[in-house]
Amino acid sequence: MKKLLLILFLFFISVVIFAQAEGASSSYNPASIYLYSGTLSGTEQLKIKTYIWGQVKKPGLYIVPDNTDLLTLISSAGGPTENAKLTKVKIVRSTKDGEKVIWINLKKYLETGDENLIPIMKPGDTVVISGSTYYAFTKAVDWLSQIAIMLSVYVAISNIN
Repeated sequence: MKKLLLILFLFFISVVIFAQAEGASSSYNPASIYLYSGTLSGTEQLKIKTYIWGQVKKPGLYIVPDNTDLLTLISSAGGPTENAKLTKVKIVRSTKDGEKVIWINLKKYLETGDENLIPIMKPGDTVVISGSTYYAFTKAVDWLSQIAIMLSVYVAISNIN
């Protein structure tokens, strides 16, 4: 009976802890879908679908004018979070030869102001801004602390006589 109670308790704790961690990072944000309408210089403007994932404040699908650059797209998504790794922004682009990956160093742009470092988005582009090393470290420490809590509960329950 004691072992069954311990197993059920550990299962419940792990489900609660991991469900909270997963739910926080995978929530859908309907406010992140923008439609741009109107004209530019009296002519109608084409719109393209782009995606932005990772360390931005509002990741999701964005429908933007066809001449939108990477910096404008990231700004539309609320800008990078404090955990964003700006030295290695990834753009996945479909081409007639297959998928192409483009790496952009936004930190270099911020240091130099060189606009040639900022590409124009193409239809279907997916921008991925990964987390910094510090962010990965804090996620690992958080995971290890959750495991330590479960182990300490297990030890406490197994020592009950």
